[in-house]
Amino acid sequence: MRKGPLAAVGAYLSWGILPVYWKLIERLPATEILAHRVVWSLLFVLVLLGIRRQWDWVRTLRRNPRRLLLFASSAIILALNWYTYIWAVNADHIVEASLGYFINPLFSILLGVIFLGERLKRLQIIAVSIAALGVLYLTISYGSFPWIALTLTVTFGFYGLIRKTSSLKSLPGLTVEMVVLFLPALWYLGLLQSHGTAAFGHGDLLTNILLALTGVATAIPLILFAYGAQHTLLSTVGILQYIAPTLQFILGVFVYHEPFPVTKLIGFLFIWTALIIYSYEIFIRNKRRPAMEVVPPE
Repeated sequence: MRKGPLAAVGAYLSWGILPVYWKLIERLPATEILAHRVVWSLLFVLVLLGIRRQWDWVRTLRRNPRRLLLFASSAIILALNWYTYIWAVNADHIVEASLGYFINPLFSILLGVIFLGERLKRLQIIAVSIAALGVLYLTISYGSFPWIALTLTVTFGFYGLIRKTSSLKSLPGLTVEMVVLFLPALWYLGLLQSHGTAAFGHGDLLTNILLALTGVATAIPLILFAYGAQHTLLSTVGILQYIAPTLQFILGVFVYHEPFPVTKLIGFLFIWTALIIYSYEIFIRNKRRPAMEVVPPE
């Protein structure tokens, strides 16, 4: 296998096993984990940019400071997505979180239609309709709205839409987003320290190390994905993206033994059927085109 697909697989594998990482510090509040993720991510990406001497994007932002508003929006949406996911994992809702990322590609299709003027193809209409029926079934059968899954779907979908229209690549874009979130995160961590309730520096060594490495756990998959997307066919990326939610689903059901009754299975079958149709449509569409490699949407 070439380096491009291998990098993409590595990214999705990393995202797929991320629940294991959050479970190791599940005793901490999701807000504290999120704040550390922001602070350490910024420090880590700044080191990487320094090593690469990759600072041209700073001039781009200086010439058009209004773009900061765009990244402020994506930063807030990303923080909501991260918080929801961390909370869901540590509150034993990994299966529902995986559902959100199974639905996400189909929701992104709708966003493309609404905001980018794209047209739905017949198979895409069928896939989106089946997925909607699956969500409706899960809502009715459980008597409650699957808010975790749909919050992750909507936030990640809009985050992808905003980043698609930006001019910065993954690493510089993440840097700007972390700069936007850095001061609120640092203020919150300082508040915890002043109240004597902070985990970092007051807990065991493993917890301190895991919190400090949240930046690495965040940035490395993004770097792998950016490289993989540049050197991998669109149809391949379309299939590989299901690695992450599949691993999350397996972890939730078979490792952490979350309940998965028949009613939930039926709802997931709706979603999986929709994804099979969606993947088939991608395969057919790209088979009719000349082979080409993917350029990251950033």
